[in-house]
Amino acid sequence: MGEGLCPRLPCSWKNMEKGLNDAVSKTKVGKYFKLDARKSTFTKELRAGTATFLTMAYIITVNATILADSGGTCSVADCSAPVNQTAGPDCMLKPNEGYQSCLDKTKSDLIVATVLSAMIGSFAMGILANLPFGLAPGMGPNAFVAYNMVGFHGSGPISYKTAMAIVLVEGCAFFIVSALGLREKFARIIPKPIRLACAAGIGLFIAFVGLQIHQGVGLVGPDQSTLVTVTACSSTNPVTGECISGKMRSPTFWLGSVGLLITCYGLMKEIKGSMIYGILFVTLTSWIRGTAVTYFPQTLLGDNNYKYFKKVVDFHKIQSTAGAISFTSFNTSGAWLAFLTLFYVDMLGTTGILYTMAEIGGFVNEKGSFEGQYMAFLVDAGSTIVGSTLGVTTTATYVESSAGIREGGRTGLTAVTVGFYFLVSLCFTPLLTSVPPWAIGPSLVMVGVMMMKVVKDIDWENIKEAVPAFITMLLMPLTYSIANGIVGGIGMYIALSLYDYIVGLMAWLIKMRGMVVKERNQVSATAGADLEIEVI
Repeated sequence: MGEGLCPRLPCSWKNMEKGLNDAVSKTKVGKYFKLDARKSTFTKELRAGTATFLTMAYIITVNATILADSGGTCSVADCSAPVNQTAGPDCMLKPNEGYQSCLDKTKSDLIVATVLSAMIGSFAMGILANLPFGLAPGMGPNAFVAYNMVGFHGSGPISYKTAMAIVLVEGCAFFIVSALGLREKFARIIPKPIRLACAAGIGLFIAFVGLQIHQGVGLVGPDQSTLVTVTACSSTNPVTGECISGKMRSPTFWLGSVGLLITCYGLMKEIKGSMIYGILFVTLTSWIRGTAVTYFPQTLLGDNNYKYFKKVVDFHKIQSTAGAISFTSFNTSGAWLAFLTLFYVDMLGTTGILYTMAEIGGFVNEKGSFEGQYMAFLVDAGSTIVGSTLGVTTTATYVESSAGIREGGRTGLTAVTVGFYFLVSLCFTPLLTSVPPWAIGPSLVMVGVMMMKVVKDIDWENIKEAVPAFITMLLMPLTYSIANGIVGGIGMYIALSLYDYIVGLMAWLIKMRGMVVKERNQVSATAGADLEIEVI
């Protein structure tokens, strides 16, 4: 009896699934998303949305961790100070319970802001453009804002509120350009080797961040003689990060390394959600108290974090980052340079990713366009405007959307499913805020690895392309500035192109001079002939 029942179960499930798919495809929802027209089904779209979410969910904690490094809206006023004393500006760069408490609240705000911007962007992409693309705050712009514009704990030239104002203006400009249909034309202005090198350079920059002690696994740290060196020490200077003792003996570093291996093995076997599994292993291990790798040490701050963590389910209301926008210091050279850099990165990155995802999904026609393209561009740009008002950076289509496309996602239902998962994750803020930096670091390194793939498209045999591309990639991590890499690469490309321009100009001038001399000779010959006729 049991043997006769078992074979029937898969068949009955398939019949139920087929019945559900047929029923949904005939409804208004199925017709709106064109399930039959695109040869897809309801359950296939759900599976595709699940796959996409699993591969991009890491951004929830990663983005919040990176942006929280800027200090957000926290200031000296949030620092705790001894009785009858005033905290100095350096309290933001040294261990301080008051300032750390503010950072923890800011990180919670940024987690909610990241989830909301991803949820709104994905819903909009699915409903308005009917495309299976998931959206979230992008890697690259977040690092640029946190470490170049605002600086670590506010040590940079631009305040967090001004930075969000820049992101808002950049998003509005990007929306206008998209609405006018100029997006692709603007993207083509920048030389191809620079465009390719920017992606690789940003990848190196992000990986470098993931290797540092405050933001990642702690393998790389400062050194007075060589600027940077291998650390991973059991004891470090809490202010500078310099190694005090026990080089390569940090328990958290080795735990993070195991997480990196788990992620790599998963990606090697093409297991969906591999980055999440690596983060989960390290995080769950770090949640155990009383160990050398715990995220909740037996301190006042550790006890408070653990108390909040035990809530598990809690909806956090954004307190500081929403609406944190100020235009008072906008009209400066640094602010305008930051605006142009963000606009450029947004233009190249988001446009390129959108086209790549459309190509993978088979949506691009022989004319090079795809159905829903115009609305997809508007959603992409509009999501950045929404994100900036919540306190996060440029929101863009994610390359991880390819995971859902490979699962068969062909309609906007995939993106709607992704948005629904982000909505559910809003209720688990206590867990999401308790992910340690040594769990995030490996994922940043892997993001860097994935972004390096574009270097194969650079013509390394052509010095005119190779040198500017190399300068772009080199300067970003070594100067800790994405903007410096872009400016350096473009400057080198222009300098190397001057020879061709000058040779071309000289050839043109010689040609024009020859034409003028020839014209004069013809005029002189004509005048001489006329004179001879008159004499005769």
